[in-house]
Amino acid sequence: MKKVWLITGCSTGFGRELASHLLEQGYSVVVTARKATDIQDIIAGHEDKALALTLDVTDPAQIKQAVLQTVARFGRIDVLVNNAGIGYFGAIEESEDAQVRKMFEINVFGLAKMTQEVLPIMRQQRSGHIVNIASIGGLVGFPAVGFYNATKFAVDGLSESLAKETAPLGIKVTIVAPSGFRTDWAGRSANNSPIVIDDYASTAGANKSNIRGYSGNQPGDPARAAVAIVKAVESENPPLRLLLGAAALNGARNKLELLKKDYDEWAETSIGADFPKE
Repeated sequence: MKKVWLITGCSTGFGRELASHLLEQGYSVVVTARKATDIQDIIAGHEDKALALTLDVTDPAQIKQAVLQTVARFGRIDVLVNNAGIGYFGAIEESEDAQVRKMFEINVFGLAKMTQEVLPIMRQQRSGHIVNIASIGGLVGFPAVGFYNATKFAVDGLSESLAKETAPLGIKVTIVAPSGFRTDWAGRSANNSPIVIDDYASTAGANKSNIRGYSGNQPGDPARAAVAIVKAVESENPPLRLLLGAAALNGARNKLELLKKDYDEWAETSIGADFPKE
């Protein structure tokens, strides 16, 4: 039997491409978005295998209903893809509290609540796979998106802990870390802070302009990303972290080198912070 997938944030980007690809491959897919009207075209022609649901991941009641409806329709949940998320541009000092908290509610707490609601089902099955869409920005920090980075670092850390908790239960976890892809993330899905401080023009300002400037022309192909995600989930030994895009791979490798440099250069100081061995 092909797996049953539940995917959040399917109106655009990775969620849309992944849902479409899975349905074409004959999987059963629960396709969700804040507005169900935005995803009707995805399930058209696949009504026997698809279920379109309204789901705002900041609404616990909608999360519970989505999970209940998935089980009622398909009897199980094999793969949860926590894809719903937004971005936000602004230097740390420029960033607005309300916008930052909104982003955390969606990117972190919504993801966590979805996961908590699905875990009892996967524990009962003694099988399942949770795929959390993070970012290369969950491994490497960049100017202008510091609070976005903070949400994705949180997703990475939560996912790594979850993987260790659920491994004995037959539940796998994969963190997907893309670089620049042709989705709406750098377009309508990310607000700008209206506060602009000139001292950050060469750092946050420059990176914001760069990211906004190549929106729609990023090297990453969401359709190929969908194929890669399914390949990872269907593999015998799926990765904990799946980097997507050459820039993600290069960025992660550069980060590894920087970490090693700091750790090695300060190793003596690090060890010296312990009580002396007797």
